[in-house]
Amino acid sequence: MIKSIKTFFVPGPTGISEEINQELIRPVISHRSQEYKNIQKETVLLLKTLFGWENYNVYLFTSSATGVMEGTIRNCVNEHVIHTTCGAFSEKWAEISEMNDKKTHVLDVPWGYAIKPLQLKKYLLENKNKFPLEAITFTHCETSTGVLNPIEDLCKVVKEVFPKTLIFVDAVSAFGGAPLDLEKCGIDIMFFGVQKTFALPPGLSVGVISKRAYEKSLTVKNRGYYFNFEVFEEYAQKDSTPATPAIQIIYALKKQLERISREGVLNRYNRHAQMQTLIEKFCKKQNIEFFSENGFRSPTVSTIKKPENFDIQEIVSQLKEKGYTVPGGYGPLKDLTFRIGHMGEHNEKTIKNLLDDLTQILTSKK
Repeated sequence: MIKSIKTFFVPGPTGISEEINQELIRPVISHRSQEYKNIQKETVLLLKTLFGWENYNVYLFTSSATGVMEGTIRNCVNEHVIHTTCGAFSEKWAEISEMNDKKTHVLDVPWGYAIKPLQLKKYLLENKNKFPLEAITFTHCETSTGVLNPIEDLCKVVKEVFPKTLIFVDAVSAFGGAPLDLEKCGIDIMFFGVQKTFALPPGLSVGVISKRAYEKSLTVKNRGYYFNFEVFEEYAQKDSTPATPAIQIIYALKKQLERISREGVLNRYNRHAQMQTLIEKFCKKQNIEFFSENGFRSPTVSTIKKPENFDIQEIVSQLKEKGYTVPGGYGPLKDLTFRIGHMGEHNEKTIKNLLDDLTQILTSKK
């Protein structure tokens, strides 16, 4: 298992430590037992304490984060929603809104670029009298491109120009590896899956909901059941969930939060930033380019353009022969880029090992 962590560089799911694996094989208990209620209560309290969410509702969803993405729209949008898109997963969120029959408005930038505050302000002002500015979505880290959007600056624009507009943030592949202060930014809903920077198995997501977003949800019709915030809040008051939760992963989440507490949240952010710096230096030395624009690159996943004289599958295959799992690009970037997931249990040493072997591959044709 330790070997798989050192050689597994997918941007989610990520490698799992042996200590976490031990939590996953604990005996099954009833999700209606007092023992389970204690575990959920302690886990939610750890989340709130570590990340400053005392003024938010925190729910544990047994699903991928895509489920919470849809749940956010169904709970808190009556009719109109603005989506800012810059890659595959932000575009998916807009598609989900359309499939839920919401009037979906899109501020789009080319893949590889971040949403900029001035672009956002111009868009909002141009559309302020065309439709109600009910809610807006941002993607913190666009996993397909490795772009990290300037969430704090974008939220500042929304709060200054249209303070009543709800702000939703997909933080799936960055939260836990990059700082994001919900209260300072004025974020109303943020969610992430635990299989990324938290280095746990897939199947559990965390949703963080502000009081005003929760109050808004009570006014929206046709919210469904499985992701209904009102239903979740009713059960959360009893330290429980509406349906059977992923008990073993919640065990593991509690353990991982204890480990994060020991490491220190700021130290964790710094560790991820240091790994990204190593990759920046590597690319500069090898004269290969990032796909994401300079100044807006994620500390958790790097999307790198195809080096000269190589095709992407050749790089992926040669790394596989050396024991590494590194994916090619996503969707239309499949043959143009490869991605390195540097999150979760990874550190400078594991990144250096990967980059040393990648250097050997790239220099083999020089």
